[in-house]
Amino acid sequence: MLWNKNKSTLPKLLRLTDPGLREQLAAMPASQALIGIGAAGQPVTVDWDAGSPHVLGCSATGGGTSTVLHTLAAQLLHHGAHTVVLDSKRISQTWAASLDDVTYCCDTETIHDALVDLQAEQQRRIAHSDQHGNCEDLPRLTVLLEVAHHTLRQLTRYWEKTREPGDPKVSPAIDALNELLFAGRAARMHVLFGGQLDTTPLGFVAREQFSTMVLGRVAPEPGAASPRRSTPPRRATPVPAASTSSRAPPPTRRRSCS
Repeated sequence: MLWNKNKSTLPKLLRLTDPGLREQLAAMPASQALIGIGAAGQPVTVDWDAGSPHVLGCSATGGGTSTVLHTLAAQLLHHGAHTVVLDSKRISQTWAASLDDVTYCCDTETIHDALVDLQAEQQRRIAHSDQHGNCEDLPRLTVLLEVAHHTLRQLTRYWEKTREPGDPKVSPAIDALNELLFAGRAARMHVLFGGQLDTTPLGFVAREQFSTMVLGRVAPEPGAASPRRSTPPRRATPVPAASTSSRAPPPTRRRSCS
């Protein structure tokens, strides 16, 4: 790959005990989250209001996608958001399962129901915005979707088996996720999407809804040529997961694995 000749060194690892990191997190506004630290020590952030309402993370197995999603969700929780964790992998986001301000789902049926419920909540929030001018008085709602490519295929198969005559052909759960990606910003609802996007039932067009992408290094297949770049990607070392808050969430039906 072609890189800028003026290379800078990234920190190999960041910990919350590193000097100044907690202070840097504490000084950030609630509308922003820290993704990592760049080569020159500058923060790499996402702005939920002015920038991207959704984040896509993708890497090879063990590349850190789950940690990035954990880190972003924890910062949102710290600022009073409620989080719906859809973890069909069952091992990636168990840190969230016992938190009062988290709805944790890990089997296909409850993930399906959660997404359908989220669409109803999105419609409620948009109606609230139409009436009051905005949703600033409502807490943010985060949807953390682990191994999305696998989960969405499971949802497709689940709907093919359970739908009845007269039901729509497309899974209402997948349709709800599409709507959330398209209009989530207006409802203060954010998707943290982990996995390959172009292999999901959402299709490659959904990529346009993610202006922030965190991509890990992927080992090339044997004999494959490395892609060439004329400019280097923006590099950063992700921060570890931040502490969460015990602030009470809005009323919600809590689910767990069966």
